Amino acid sequence: MFERFFRERERKRLKDPKYQALYDGHPDELVSFDCETTSLNVKEAEIISIGAVKIRGNTVLTSESFYVLVKPEGMMEATNVTIHGLRPKDLSNGIPVETAIEQFLDFVGGRPLVGYYLEYDVAMINKFLKPMLGIQLPQKQIEVSSIYYRQEMKKKYYDTYVDMRMAPMIKKLKIPDLPRHDALNDSINVALMYLALMAREKK
Repeated sequence: MFERFFRERERKRLKDPKYQALYDGHPDELVSFDCETTSLNVKEAEIISIGAVKIRGNTVLTSESFYVLVKPEGMMEATNVTIHGLRPKDLSNGIPVETAIEQFLDFVGGRPLVGYYLEYDVAMINKFLKPMLGIQLPQKQIEVSSIYYRQEMKKKYYDTYVDMRMAPMIKKLKIPDLPRHDALNDSINVALMYLALMAREKK
């Protein structure tokens, strides 16, 4: 009840009716997405790339993927370049963050969002989305690490530790491991993790 009230209140704050579809949901598709940023501090960070891929049924639709490079306004830290491999010259032809988010919203529509530590990525999008449209991402959000933790804890009696790093999770789920710290690859990895977790739910 409260969630529905909150969504309707947010919907009334939407500045552009073009994006009403964000609230409509989708009958059979989800979107896995990831952002690469200049920092892990949401207040200071800038988005430098967004990757996303659709999931339909038991299939990751790699042919229907989304990837953009974003030109940051500030300077990138050298330590971040070593993580995601994107150098300032790689981003020189990137698009403005507002344009990137508009394209991302067009790709996602009302589809639920899937992610790994999704709260951070959603916070980064909302940081720019709120001033643009007056709303935050309204789609349902699915956190793969929470599903994984719940499933693993069912098997434990005394030891409550679960390794939540992506690499061990991928290994345990026995799925391909694409090179990480690339927004599109990470989106595909997470989509595969989600499908593997859903398959384990049925066993």
